[in-house]
Order: sequence, then structure tokens, then C-alpha cells
Amino acid sequence: MDTLLEETTPAKEPVTRQRRNGTARSTACLTAVQKPWLRAQAINVTRHAAALRPFRREEFGTGAAAPTEAHIRAANDLISSLRRVLLKQARRVTDAAETAQSEPSTQNLQQVVRRKDRAHRWVQGIELIWDFYFELFKQRQSEFGDWLVSCDRIALDCYQAAFTNIGVARSIPSPPPFAYMRTGRSPATFRRGIPLRRLGKQLNPFPLVQLPYHRLVNPWTLGAILHEVGHNLHNDLGLAQIIPHNIERRLVQEGHNPLVAAVWKRWNRELFADVIGLLLGGPAVVGSLLDVIGRSPSTVFGYSSHGVHPTPYLRAFLSIELLRRMGFSNEAQRYRHMWTRMYPNPRAGNIPRALIESHPAAIAQVVETVCYQPYAALGKKSLAQVFRFSPKEQVMIEEAAQRLAAGVDPGIIPERFGIGAARFALDNRFARPATITENFYKALARR
Repeated sequence: MDTLLEETTPAKEPVTRQRRNGTARSTACLTAVQKPWLRAQAINVTRHAAALRPFRREEFGTGAAAPTEAHIRAANDLISSLRRVLLKQARRVTDAAETAQSEPSTQNLQQVVRRKDRAHRWVQGIELIWDFYFELFKQRQSEFGDWLVSCDRIALDCYQAAFTNIGVARSIPSPPPFAYMRTGRSPATFRRGIPLRRLGKQLNPFPLVQLPYHRLVNPWTLGAILHEVGHNLHNDLGLAQIIPHNIERRLVQEGHNPLVAAVWKRWNRELFADVIGLLLGGPAVVGSLLDVIGRSPSTVFGYSSHGVHPTPYLRAFLSIELLRRMGFSNEAQRYRHMWTRMYPNPRAGNIPRALIESHPAAIAQVVETVCYQPYAALGKKSLAQVFRFSPKEQVMIEEAAQRLAAGVDPGIIPERFGIGAARFALDNRFARPATITENFYKALARR
């Protein structure tokens, strides 16, 4: 046995030395990889934060179509406020990496990757916001820059009409609405001060008006701008709470079924945008609306118990009734005749019977309540008084239509009237559609 021990002992010593040497080499290799990697994590996050730098106005062009200084500043303020948090996160990653380099315990190493994870989520979130504004502003350098600034000017004109004509001084909203193109989508708006998913639930700093290419290429359909701006004015004029309350109260007082009152109250935002668009733009806006809602009978007669838009069949009569109240009885009668001839049987769909039977009276009462009653927020004026559109304004539009078709400056008409002028020129075949489109944007872009 002693002989066996003596024979086996020398064999164990080289193995022990080999393991010890292997551990030393392994530690050296780990240090060679670990320290640069830890240092790189801190560098990466810090450089990510630095790259999400503020925008400069000149990088999106210097012409009239470029984003305004106010829009650039609003976007930069949002990004900078988030970036300050990211820089603190980056500092925490750097501190953790330095600690782990001097004391590379598992606990310290995991602290690095945990902090890096948090910082990386901030990087991704801010990058989405930065990219959103970058793409938004970059559109102004494209061939569509003049189209978009023309839409900006229409939207600004609507705001100027509102805040100039109300009967009480109000703080001036800034920045004004900003138009952008998004293909494959319907017109939409994102109001000022609401959490926006595309901004990571951050508050939207200025109104955005989303317009599809197919609307921009046909400017006589841009009643959509007036509608979307109407949504913003609903809030910025302080009417978002009182309007639905007044609609429901009026219909209940008039003895309507509670279902009828509740439904028209639910539709308040969209119907408000419809009526204010008509008050801003005149009869042509009705044609623009019917472009959108004139669909197959199954769609027009379709009713959703949760929908925010009035059922298309009834929605048309809302604008037709307001058109009549504005002094355009003949036009209202013609639109009504066309609509009822296309859609003679509303009972073919699933519209509740109470809504169908009550709609003539209910619509008249809704129009009266929303458009012709004074509101304290408007300085005891009605919407129809603030946004006054009468046959006199329509004469201006018709004269501008002839000038627009001829390629002549349409004159001093408000920018929002350009939509009606384009529509009137198209309907009366004053010029080819392409000529009307070209002259429409040329007239607005050079203002």
C-alpha cells in the first residue's frame, strides 16, 4: 500500500498545478474581455443620449414650407426634458461600470446590466419620439412642402377667425396646427396636450393634422382640414364639456326618447367638427363631406352602438339643416333631394327606429343648440356669430374660383375659402382638375 501511495502521489501534483495555472489564465482572459466590455456599455449609452440632440430649424430647409421656430422649439423642449432623464441614466451606467471594473463580483456585474436595461428602454422611447418629429419635419423638404404649408395656412386662418371673433379675450394658443401627410390613412387630428401613443404617451405639444395623399391631390376635398381643426377648437375654445351636456339636456327637454338624447350626446365631438367646418368654409364643405360618407347603402345605413361618428345617413342631414339655417335654402334642398334619392329607405339598415323617426326634429334642435345658442366661453356669442358665413361670403368664393381657374391671384379672401373656391371651380368646370390643383397650392404657398 505504501508503495502504491508513493507511486500515485507524484502524479497528482502536476494536475493541481495545471488547474491553478488554468485558473490564472482564465482570470486574465476574463479581465481582458470584461473591462473593455464594461467600458463600452457606458460609452454606448452616453453616445446614444448625445445623438438624440435638438433639431435645428435650418436642417429642414429655409423656405416658407419649413417648420416654424415655434414648432421646432416645442419638439425640442419635449425631447430635451426626456433626454435629461436619459443622461442621468447614462451616468448611473457609467458609475456601475466603473465599480464593476474594480470589483468584478456577480452582484456588481448584474448592477451594470440592470442599469443598462433601464437606460436602453429610455433610449428606444426617446428615439421613437425623435424619429417621429424628424420624419414629420423632413416632409417639408420634399416636393410636397408647398402642399403642407398651404394646409398649415388654412388651419391657422381658422384659428385666427376663432380668436379674433370671440367676444372675450383668451390666451393665444401656440404653436398653431401642423399638417403632415400619411398615406393609407384617413384624415385625423391629434389635439394639443393629450397623451399621444406615437410619442410614448407624452403630451402632444401642438395640434397635428394628418392628411392622406389622396386628399392633398384633390384640394376640393380638403374640407377635412376644417373638420380636423374643428376638433382642436372644440377644446381650445373651452367647449368640450358644455356642448355634450347642452345637447342631451335640450333633447330631453324636447321630450325625446332617452336613447335618442344619449346617442346624439355620444356623437357630440364629430358633429361639432362637422358644423364648425361648414361655418368656416361654406356650402362646398357639404359636398366634401358627402364625398366621404356617400358609400354603399350597407355602410350608410349602418349603426354602431359605440361609434363616435353619427351614422352616415343622419350625418348628412345635420350639415344640410345647418346649411339651411345659414341662408342657403336652395342648396340645402338640392343636397337633401340627392341624398334621399340615393338612400330612400333608412330602415334597410340597423339604425334604431327611435333615431330614424325623431331625426328631423332632433337634428334641428341639435343645430340650434350647438350653433345658435350663446356660450360664455365665446364671450356670450354663438358659434354662428363667431364664424359668420352668409351668401355674401359665398359670392367671394365664387369670384375667387374664377380667378383660381385662370391662374390669377384670388385676392384677399381668407385662406380657408380657397377650399370652396377649388370646389366651385371643379363643379362648374372652370378649368381642368390638374390646373385647379396647381393654382390652389400656388396661391396659398406664396402668401
